[in-house]
Amino acid sequence: MSRLTAAFAKGHPALVCFITAGDGDTAANLDALVAGGADVIELGMPFTDPMADGPAIQAANLRALGKGTTTADIFAIATAFRQRHPQIPLVLMGYANPMVRRGPEWFAAECHKAGVDGVICVDIPPEEDADLGPALRQAGVSFIRLATPTTDTARLPAVLEGSSGFVYYVSVAGITGKQQAALGSIEEAVARLKSATDLPVAVGFGVRTPDQASAIARVADGVVVGSALVDLIAQHGTAAGTPVRELTAALAEAVHNARKVPA
Repeated sequence: MSRLTAAFAKGHPALVCFITAGDGDTAANLDALVAGGADVIELGMPFTDPMADGPAIQAANLRALGKGTTTADIFAIATAFRQRHPQIPLVLMGYANPMVRRGPEWFAAECHKAGVDGVICVDIPPEEDADLGPALRQAGVSFIRLATPTTDTARLPAVLEGSSGFVYYVSVAGITGKQQAALGSIEEAVARLKSATDLPVAVGFGVRTPDQASAIARVADGVVVGSALVDLIAQHGTAAGTPVRELTAALAEAVHNARKVPA
């Protein structure tokens, strides 16, 4: 069983946490996410034009790039994380340019070598899967697809084909951290996705509080939280480890116990 499969097979919804590589003390923040109870960790690859991200993650990208964070640094962070945490799934999330500029085979091989479990690429649509998908699959790295409120029934099979690990449902037609979809629309979308795939469905964009995470966890297999954690790193800098762990712990308790609470 892969680490990603195991993370969604614990008998409770999974908490998926995002931070940006190179922002603050990344190693300490990753350890804080694990200590807080995150089931899956997404590590953002800083990029100059993060088009899907809102102000919090845009600023984190700029802070990381301002420190000179490189792709080599990201793989070093991932490699060290895997040595410290052999069982926690690690997913790289970012944009196509850093992933394919040296060739998809190079990137996939580096992911495999570093112990990366999956990749989310925001700006490679399923119609352009050949740009990265085959290389990742050959290296044994999950290519995690994004579905959105505008992914209609005709296009959904293309989104799901070749996807593995889990499906990331972007709950709003917008950028990260700015708004949250109504729970009813999330429940309907998750049901539609689950009728079309056996993969777990994790919901993200706009989830900031334990109460919001708990409500979504009642209908989804996983909940993704990013901007709220990134905001803590912006606020506390290299001393963010403790507040990151505390928020993660509150989110984990809410997500893991969501289905024990009457709806």
